[in-house]
Amino acid sequence: MTKSTQKRTSKRTTHGVVHIQATFNNTIVTITNVKGEVLSWCSAGVAGFKGARKSTPFAARSAATNAAKQSLAQGVKQATVIMKGPGRGRETALRGLQEAGLKIILIRDITSIPHNGCRPPKKRRV
Repeated sequence: MTKSTQKRTSKRTTHGVVHIQATFNNTIVTITNVKGEVLSWCSAGVAGFKGARKSTPFAARSAATNAAKQSLAQGVKQATVIMKGPGRGRETALRGLQEAGLKIILIRDITSIPHNGCRPPKKRRV
């Protein structure tokens, strides 16, 4: 029984899609090609932040810069940005992408807003 190894071939694409998911606890940046295949990703936790520091804007910027550098090595030069979530690292993640050298073409916000759907959780009493 021989083990066949399949070499991953990555086609050079110059256009990518950046997905920024900014939650209250973390910021996750995923860069895909137009088909939706993941080229690179990074989160604030992977970038070296732990606990409450993961939710800071600085952590979001460093995560976005790391993901953008990985995708630039694969040939991505320009990107469409799709943002989701109410976190604090939304705008600074955009600045991190621009710092790394990605040219941003379009910014789209797809944060889901309920139109009086589910009942929200009860208020916290601290």
